Amino acid sequence: MSREICIHTWPCSYYLELEKRWIPGKLSLTPLSLKFMADKTEEVLVNFPLSSIIEIKKEASHFFFSSITILEKDHIKHWFSSLQPNRNVVFSIIEHFWRELLLSQPETAVQSSSSTMTKGKELTGLMARSQKRLEDTAKVLHHQGEQFDNIMKGLDKIESDLEVADRLLTELESPSWWPFSSKLWKTPSGTKPREGASVFSSEAFGKEGVVIKIPAIISQGTESHVKPGKLTVLVSGLEIHDSNSLLMHRFEREDVDDIKVHTPYEISIRQRFIGKPDIAYRLISAKMPEVIPVLEVQFNKKIELLEDALMLSSTRASSPAEKVCSPWHAASGLMVDRVLHREFSSGSEEGRQAQMQTSEQLISEEDTQELRQILRKLKSLALDTETELERQDEALDGITSAVDRAAFTMDKHNRRIKKLT
Repeated sequence: MSREICIHTWPCSYYLELEKRWIPGKLSLTPLSLKFMADKTEEVLVNFPLSSIIEIKKEASHFFFSSITILEKDHIKHWFSSLQPNRNVVFSIIEHFWRELLLSQPETAVQSSSSTMTKGKELTGLMARSQKRLEDTAKVLHHQGEQFDNIMKGLDKIESDLEVADRLLTELESPSWWPFSSKLWKTPSGTKPREGASVFSSEAFGKEGVVIKIPAIISQGTESHVKPGKLTVLVSGLEIHDSNSLLMHRFEREDVDDIKVHTPYEISIRQRFIGKPDIAYRLISAKMPEVIPVLEVQFNKKIELLEDALMLSSTRASSPAEKVCSPWHAASGLMVDRVLHREFSSGSEEGRQAQMQTSEQLISEEDTQELRQILRKLKSLALDTETELERQDEALDGITSAVDRAAFTMDKHNRRIKKLT
């Protein structure tokens, strides 16, 4: 399953109690488990689920080496030392995923309470996550549409001001004492700039639309220093806060130069500069699979998939990473697996009938009704999104035309001003 993808691997040493010695190897973290593999023998000495952990602590071994100790439910204590890049980094990341798993366990327990309904609940959950992703996308499009509307109002204000400038320039070009000049133009009450519209526009530009907010482990520049914090995706950009909710950095949407997805749980964000160091942050989060689809919508030309994350786009149902970040593909993969299993295991007519009965038990009528409701919502959201995209296309055409007109008029006014001076 997708949750077994390797999030991170660290070189370290494990204290083998039976032999009273330290074994060098690598500690690997997945969203559900921890595993230690010895370097020489490549033997897996430790492999236990995160849900069995009672306590994670920073301690010193008998030889005064800084270590991480992990206590399981059966009171087995594991010692890990010589951690690279350092103990704090490894501790912060493992503790983050352990705590996030503990917070998500009640939902998991409810879903697994009935073994006969596992597949139906799983499919319903996948479709519900798909609906959530589409709702997030629709929210982004809605705020983007509001920005387009405010831009159009601002351009209307600019055109109104340019008309005023044109009349004033005309008056300057033929002064009032000139016998052939026209009378001083007075602004009709109907064409006065609307102060209310200007205030509304500035207020609308200042609005912050929070799309999604997640806890994360944050590092800047080097991976040897990390700290817990939060990543907030806004319509207008990205914000990174520390654990005390203090703003560490804000990336405006146009300032983000690239976002690299290293794994479904780890990304890096960079803003380039000329003549000074770039600003770059690396973030790891158990909730990152919920954010990546939103980032793909907002920064589709700036986001790049690397390493394990490349499987998100290169494979379909067989890819663990894609099952995390693409519930649509995961749902389709679940259906394909079910069909293939049915064809493989039911060679006779009796077998096919038995398989059909089993499928009916796996997906109950209640699950079917819920799936129908979700699909109706998905269809409605898709139609609304299509309508909004068409409206925004028309708005973009209008903005382009208005900008061209304003640029042409301003250029003409500049030439007239130079003649006057």
